[in-house]
Amino acid sequence: MTDLAATFKHEAVAEAYQHRPPYPDEVFERLEGLITDEPRRVLDIGAGEGAIARPLAARVERVDAIDFSQAMVDAGRQRPGGDQANISWQVSSIETAELTGPYALVTAGASIHWMPWEETFARIVPHLTPNAQLVVIEHGAVDEPWWDDIVPVLERHSRKQNHDPKFSVVDAIRERGLLDLTGTTRTAPVTYHQRVDDYIEQFHSTSSLARDLMPADEAVTFDTSIERAVSPYVQDGVLELQIVAELSWGRPRVA
Repeated sequence: MTDLAATFKHEAVAEAYQHRPPYPDEVFERLEGLITDEPRRVLDIGAGEGAIARPLAARVERVDAIDFSQAMVDAGRQRPGGDQANISWQVSSIETAELTGPYALVTAGASIHWMPWEETFARIVPHLTPNAQLVVIEHGAVDEPWWDDIVPVLERHSRKQNHDPKFSVVDAIRERGLLDLTGTTRTAPVTYHQRVDDYIEQFHSTSSLARDLMPADEAVTFDTSIERAVSPYVQDGVLELQIVAELSWGRPRVA
């Protein structure tokens, strides 16, 4: 685990996570369609506060939501849908988690790049049904007209240096021989309206821009800089975003 990954154990980061845009409904329709085996059980690795697990639970038999952060799991239990009887929350790294498959689907959201892939895949593969797929889901706002003005602010304050915007976690996993890719898709854009304060706060849910990593005066400077950059596009205190998700799925393998 890197120091930045450990940031997700901070309560303030877990609290800020709720301000990330939700996954489009189409994501869950796609995930449900990828389940072809029984039992219809799902393993959500790096589940965080359950942005995938909570909406998906109503569509399947059970979701085992695994995350190494107690703060994230506690937040997930308290958020809408977090108390569904068929969500089993577990605080653990995936390499040592107690798995009770077989699982017909494995989902991985924004956290799979933090995991030790060889150990992770060796752990989950024995617990899969014959046709189970691993799905990597990435999502966020696209075509933000203010983005070019925000990038310098992010780079100036980020604790993660040398970030490669072209890096593909799916390609990297495939290059390790750990995934036989079956398909990819991109959801249709969904309009999402967000208060400016919440838009700013979602940056603090990331490992590199967490408030706990910034002195108080730096956090104020960051927030003010983002607010200034988006201000020409604000209407009644709200920004209009277009949210898109990209799904990549395939059969996981052991190295």
